[in-house]
Amino acid sequence: MKADVLKEGLKFINEINEFCGNTARLIIRDEAETDPSYGCLPVKRSMEDYIKRGIINLDKPPGPTSHEVVAWIKKMFNLKKAGHGGTLEPLGYMA
Repeated sequence: MKADVLKEGLKFINEINEFCGNTARLIIRDEAETDPSYGCLPVKRSMEDYIKRGIINLDKPPGPTSHEVVAWIKKMFNLKKAGHGGTLEPLGYMA
């Protein structure tokens, strides 16, 4: 099973690297067993887990306030809590 988990994890990392155009070589410094009660591989996570514990990278258009966008996200995903870090103002607006 360990070999399958490692293979699946490396496949995920390679897909991300390919998507991002990253050509750096992956170096494995150490191998260790992981207790599955602490989480799972990203490829095994449900969309619900990503929404509950994830980050939404948002390119906010001009117009709505950061507060409005957070309220929309909460409503869209039926969340009790959500927030934003930093500003959500578009780059052109900040110049």
